[in-house]
Amino acid sequence: MTRVTVITGAGGMGVPTAANLAADGPVVLFDNQQARLDDAASALAAESITPTLVLGDVTDPDDVDGLFTAAAALGQIRSVVHTAGVSPSMGTARYIARITALGTLTVNETLLRLADQQPDSIAEGAAVVNVASMAAHLIPAELIPLDLFPTAVGDPQAFVDALLTSFEHYPEQALPGLAYAVTKAFVKWYSSAQAERFSAAGIRIVSVSPGSIETEMGRLEAESGAGAMVEGAAIPRWGRPQEMADLFAFCVSDRAGYLTGTDILNDGGVVASMTERARAAALSG
Repeated sequence: MTRVTVITGAGGMGVPTAANLAADGPVVLFDNQQARLDDAASALAAESITPTLVLGDVTDPDDVDGLFTAAAALGQIRSVVHTAGVSPSMGTARYIARITALGTLTVNETLLRLADQQPDSIAEGAAVVNVASMAAHLIPAELIPLDLFPTAVGDPQAFVDALLTSFEHYPEQALPGLAYAVTKAFVKWYSSAQAERFSAAGIRIVSVSPGSIETEMGRLEAESGAGAMVEGAAIPRWGRPQEMADLFAFCVSDRAGYLTGTDILNDGGVVASMTERARAAALSG
């Protein structure tokens, strides 16, 4: 039967991911901006790929239901790559938390519900990749309200509200960056903690934590410290969208059939370099 790929986010990483996975079957692209969907379709048309385009919001359950209904109409869902997201420079803490945490929950939980209600709509060997961030590895553990994370599945909106309440005593200017790092840590946690639930539905789930990637969104953070981190990394350059897309494609492929419940950090060695420098500084001090 036809195997379908679903990709949220028709931007810098979503388009090369679509190109990589189009050989497996139909690709459905989901984004909240029609112009971005149209640009993605034009780029893919140059490679003789015609994606199905679905306009919608990852935080809207009805829109996400529509996404998976459109995908299931084309065949069995084989892979979901959830790249949709925003950076700290793109909005308030609430906006960032909703897109990252609520969006991830809505996409993933809708897929699980579909697998329960229509198991034949899910292909054998199905897999999900959720895009986290190296920020999830850099934020100090004491700033992560880990005790709130398990409440997310039961009431996602209440979870987001509780997260934002936990930030209230921090300076206003720090809130977007904090919301970004904490919610990306949540994506990382969710993709591990929910692995058994997904496995019961015949689905593997992983997160991938990119470093600074040469996309429009990634470059927005260049002036906020990302550029300096790149320069001090083991591989001192920005990552390429195609490099991320290749990793996503591997993660959802049959070659990664034993891979689930984990996070893959792909940051050019930023976290490794910063961790070692901090260790050496502590010893010398």
